[in-house]
Amino acid sequence: MRIKIVKGDITTLAVDAIVNAANQVMLGGGGVDGAIHRAAGHELYEACLKVPEVRPGVRCPTGEARITPGFKLPAKFVIHTVGPVYRDGQHGEPEKLVACYRNSLALAAENGCKSIAFPCISTGIYGYPKEDAAKIAVREVREFLAAKNAKNAKDAEEMDVIFCCFSERDMKVYQVIV
Repeated sequence: MRIKIVKGDITTLAVDAIVNAANQVMLGGGGVDGAIHRAAGHELYEACLKVPEVRPGVRCPTGEARITPGFKLPAKFVIHTVGPVYRDGQHGEPEKLVACYRNSLALAAENGCKSIAFPCISTGIYGYPKEDAAKIAVREVREFLAAKNAKNAKDAEEMDVIFCCFSERDMKVYQVIV
C-alpha cells in the first residue's frame, strides 16, 4: 500500500485523479469544491452541467461519485463525491461517508488511475468530526488497496493514495491514524 499524507492545495497535485468534496448539483461551491472549480476553469462547470440529473437539482446523490476531466488542473480527472452533512452520526452519516470513498476509488480504478488524492470529505461546512472522518477514510482506502492487490496479485500496480490536508491540524489527525 502506498498512502501518503500531505499538507497543501489539492488543485496543485499532479495525480491521475483528485477527489472533489462536491455538492449534489456539482456546479461549484465553497471550500475545496470552489477551489477545484476555479483552478480547473469554466470547462469543468460546463462538463458538470452535462452530467444528467437523477432528480431535479441532483447530479450526484450523497455517497455516490461522478467523474469529469481535470481540464486546467494537473490532474487528469476530477472525481466528484458528495459527503454527508453530519447531524449526530445516527442518521446514516458513517455509511454515506464510507460510500464516498468506495465509490471514488472504484471509479478511479475503472478509469485506469494509478494515483488519487482525497481532501478531508465532509469535515468542513458539513461538520463531520475530523477524527471520525479520517478513521473511515484510512480504513476504506486500506481495505480497497488490500482487496485490489489480492485480486490482481501477480500483475498488480499499486494505486498511490494521497490524503491532501489543507490545514496542519487535519494533517496531524491523519498522521496519528495512518
